[in-house]
Amino acid sequence: MPGQDEDKDRRSDAAQSSSSNSAKFQGNQANIFHFQASKDVRQFAKKYRTEISASSSSLLSTFVAFPLDFAKSRMQSYQAGFMHTIKDAYRAEGLRAFWRGVGPPLISVTTVRTISFSIYQKAKYFLDKSITKATGHSPLVIANAPGSYPNIYTMSCFGLAGAASGAVITTLSCPFELTKLSEQLAGKVAREAKPVNGKAIDVKTGSWNTARRLVRDRGLFRGLYAGYRLHLLRDTIGTAIYFTTYESAKQLMANARGRSPTSPYAVVVAGGLCGILTTSMIYPVDVAKTLYQKALLSAGSAHVDRPPIRVFQAGAYRGLGVSVLRSCVINMIFFSNFEFIKKNINALDV
Repeated sequence: MPGQDEDKDRRSDAAQSSSSNSAKFQGNQANIFHFQASKDVRQFAKKYRTEISASSSSLLSTFVAFPLDFAKSRMQSYQAGFMHTIKDAYRAEGLRAFWRGVGPPLISVTTVRTISFSIYQKAKYFLDKSITKATGHSPLVIANAPGSYPNIYTMSCFGLAGAASGAVITTLSCPFELTKLSEQLAGKVAREAKPVNGKAIDVKTGSWNTARRLVRDRGLFRGLYAGYRLHLLRDTIGTAIYFTTYESAKQLMANARGRSPTSPYAVVVAGGLCGILTTSMIYPVDVAKTLYQKALLSAGSAHVDRPPIRVFQAGAYRGLGVSVLRSCVINMIFFSNFEFIKKNINALDV
């Protein structure tokens, strides 16, 4: 019958259209999942593989571990225990308090760490050439040789390169870290604020407000670089320990055992270990810096005495546990992602 024939034709056309659309969708899906970057993009990625790997890894690790950084800052500033700090902040300020001020660190820490790794890489290769020329031993050749162990040449190269990186980036990171600390303490400072000289303390939150207030009260350098010397000492020593520990631990657990230098096990353990050791060794300096900057943030234009660096004294290591945990988590995440991305970029055909 004509009507039935027409229905069959329509069903046949619909089936063919559906089949065609399905094939197109599968084709587009295949194109998406088999996307190939252009040669220029691959060359750019290879040229800046350190910066790309460091920046993406910093964003991830900073955001995940930020609540631990928040707890560490308050514990150092108010001499309180971990659970008390967490409960007090949550009851008074809510869950949002634990990520208050995370925006600027996502930008600043990512920028600082990317620059830090770039400086470290350049300094490492420069020192390798200098040490090789002076001694006949190449630290990088030794570090990458199968079955090799860390020695004075490799540790000197990594340590000096790390110290140079830490010293340079302090100039960039100090203002950002100061405003981050202000945000982390803002809620409690506002609750405890007392008038100074008959005037209420300005406790407006926000990095821009903090920066403006510091410049207004103390001038450009003394305001934005409050605590700079302690910050410089912490970062110079800390970054030297950080890179020496990471590179040496990775060498011991990978090359020395005949494994790949980017073995996931070696990278995770070395990343966690460098965070633990660095934090533990520079903690007294970090506490003194936090206390000094906290006092400056609430002092207006008044003079504040720099606190002493207390080592092996009661209360000097309050908050060390959460700081070590934070640093361990951050660096395990950071280096795992860093080495993974870098390895995949190195595998690109150009």
